[in-house]
Amino acid sequence: MVIQTPEWVKNAVFYQIFPDRFAISQPPQGYNNYLQGANLEPWEQLPQLQTYKGGNFWGIIEQLDYLQELGINAIYFTPIFQSTCNHRYHTHDYYQVDPLLGGNQAFREFLKQAHLRNFKVVLDGVFNHVGRGFFFFNDILENGPHSPWLNWFMIEGWPLSAYDGTYPANYASWVGNRALPKFNHDEPQVREYIMQVGEYWLNQGIDGWRLDVPNEVVAEGFWQEFRQRVKQVNPEAYIVGEIWCPAEQWLDGTQFDGVMNYQFTEATIAFCGGDRILKEYVEIPPYYPYPALNAAEYAQKMETLLARYDWQIQLTQLNLLASHDTARLLTVAGEDLDTVKLSTLLLLTFPGAPSIYYGDEVGLPGGIDPDSRRSFPPKSDWNRDLLKYHQQLIHLRHEYTSLRTGDYQVLFVNSHVYIFSRTSGSETIVVAVNNGEQAHNVTLNASKLDLNIDRILFGDGSFSVETNSNQKILKLNLSARSGLILK
Repeated sequence: MVIQTPEWVKNAVFYQIFPDRFAISQPPQGYNNYLQGANLEPWEQLPQLQTYKGGNFWGIIEQLDYLQELGINAIYFTPIFQSTCNHRYHTHDYYQVDPLLGGNQAFREFLKQAHLRNFKVVLDGVFNHVGRGFFFFNDILENGPHSPWLNWFMIEGWPLSAYDGTYPANYASWVGNRALPKFNHDEPQVREYIMQVGEYWLNQGIDGWRLDVPNEVVAEGFWQEFRQRVKQVNPEAYIVGEIWCPAEQWLDGTQFDGVMNYQFTEATIAFCGGDRILKEYVEIPPYYPYPALNAAEYAQKMETLLARYDWQIQLTQLNLLASHDTARLLTVAGEDLDTVKLSTLLLLTFPGAPSIYYGDEVGLPGGIDPDSRRSFPPKSDWNRDLLKYHQQLIHLRHEYTSLRTGDYQVLFVNSHVYIFSRTSGSETIVVAVNNGEQAHNVTLNASKLDLNIDRILFGDGSFSVETNSNQKILKLNLSARSGLILK
């Protein structure tokens, strides 16, 4: 079969936003029914598991200029629907944006403003489980075996114990957490309900869905139908799954357009960070940015990864270095900025859509949840050098087609140096990374590789081209712990 994936994703640079923590503001005049809430944790204070900061879509609208200047053209939000937790994975109503975020009216205004600036918007679809306050489950709590919605969940006995941990919960829930009842996806009404939710928000104007723990939805044909229904509304809608492991099962062209590419994440951090990676921050999530990789080992992992899926799928993978489910890279790397920079360079030159976790571009630290979900910092706390580094690399990705959709070829590896090219038509970009503590000189036969390097686009180091016995020799001088991009 010919696999088709959304064209816009191949040209996208994503920004992942945890809505409670990114920005907060008041609505413009005329939006008088906004419920701001009280008892909010101070914005600058380190977050606790159950506290709210009060971030909202009014604040996000005001930050669209900043995101445009950074070079972002797509936003992925963690859940935004009505819920009783700050991360909003405990859904109460899939048709209502959480009132603390500004409700449906704020989201509609955000969507309008975002699309006027050519941003794409992807929402988090939590379709495996719900919160206890979800109407259909709440009816079971109230009416027991007499509820008309009994088959929507997997009830195992009576009486249900939704809150008292001294008794069995007696219903299936996500990882045994009684706060998160699990849908019965074999029930036709549940299936149709979720399909309609997916269609509804696409009709409201969103551009895709990120699917939470989709590997746990095992009903036969569920995701195939979801894709069909979604693509009927918008053939260019993006469907990306949260799959941490190799994902051939879901990336066959009949289900998802891509997954959150933690296979790229772990290898890239292990190569760029090496022994600097602090194990206490990476042992809980199911990814493995350790042990350290040398350049040859990294090259082998990248080639294996690129051979795993169809090229059209590769171009719509969601590549990332951190997310709300991991510690932030700066903290993982023991505050080593070179690790962050090298990893970011590889992120923004690899096939697929790069995704930046909010605040990483200005040096926001953070350990394991909830610390990784800190509030976006004031300008006085920004690392301006790191922000400029991100802006420059994002600009290059937008400027050169080969960095977005070009072929990927490894040109050279040794223990510390990794060099590859991205080629689209007559345009070739060469990317060289040195993860070592010493500068390295590298010589390549440019004639054999059909390279005609004429200038440096980005990075530290130098190059020269010599002709020797009718052969063109490319010599690179790579500074320690740095990268170089040439055209």
